[in-house]
Amino acid sequence: MKRWLMEILACPICKYHPLELHVFVEEEEIEEGVIYCPKCYRWYPIIEAIPHMLPDELRDRKEDLEFLKRWKDKMPSEILERGKPFNAKDLR
Repeated sequence: MKRWLMEILACPICKYHPLELHVFVEEEEIEEGVIYCPKCYRWYPIIEAIPHMLPDELRDRKEDLEFLKRWKDKMPSEILERGKPFNAKDLR
C-alpha cells in the first residue's frame, strides 16, 4: 500500500478521517501493518500490501485473528484492548 493513500482513506463504518497507520513491514510499499479508526475503534489489516477495509459482517474472523496473533507484539495497545470487531480477548 502506498503511504499517500492515508490522505484519502476514511473508515468504512463511521466515515472518520484521518485514520491512524501503524507499519510493521515496509519495503517499496507498506507490506504489513494496520489502519486504525480512533473514533469507532475498528482496525483494518494491511496484508501483502493490500488494506482489508471491509465492514464487520464481511470480515474473515480466522484471517483477522491470525493477523492479530502474528503481530500482537507490535500491535497498538488500543487495538488489543478494545479493537473492533476483534481484539486480544478473542485470542483466548
